[in-house]
Amino acid sequence: MLEDKQHKNILIDESQQDKNRIGYIRISSAEKNEQKHIEAFSHLGLYKIYIERVSIKDPTRPILQQMLDEVKKGCTVYIGSFARLARSIKDFLNIVNEITQRDSHLISLKESFDTMTDRGRLIIEISEYIHEFERENMLQRQREGIQLAKSQGKFKGRKEIPRPQNWDEIYNLYRTRKMTGTQAMIQLGLKRNTFYKFVKKERENE
Repeated sequence: MLEDKQHKNILIDESQQDKNRIGYIRISSAEKNEQKHIEAFSHLGLYKIYIERVSIKDPTRPILQQMLDEVKKGCTVYIGSFARLARSIKDFLNIVNEITQRDSHLISLKESFDTMTDRGRLIIEISEYIHEFERENMLQRQREGIQLAKSQGKFKGRKEIPRPQNWDEIYNLYRTRKMTGTQAMIQLGLKRNTFYKFVKKERENE
């Protein structure tokens, strides 16, 4: 029987011998009947079910990340549908990639999708194609918008990001190997490309 282990965020069935069968459920905070989602997995013999209570628009999904962190070789991850897992095609592909890289696979009940089948691999390939198509369209619109702005004398280029106030302190820790690049980025609140752009400028001036 599935029992509440972490304030209803994770249900565990200790009677199941195969601990590699897990499920993920996302429901909005407004939904009242989460039991129907749990019952949809009742015939699968799952050892653990992760339950996320957030809107699909919310980018913060700590339970999903916890599940992905705990996925190990040989796991089978079940979801009710793509819509309950990912916010976009890009998001879907990132999650699938993270699961498959750990020698595990994903099954969606609604779409009859399994990353280990030919049909599943075909869906992934089509999704990758659509994502690339959408990305190229977006970049093309950006280029056209910049060209139009330039022709009208309105384009001033991207504003340069200022260095954080604690840059000197954190950079010195990074330079003396007392802090990793990842730790420095977190402390500075900078993206990877921006951080190393600043590092490059510092080294040029040293």
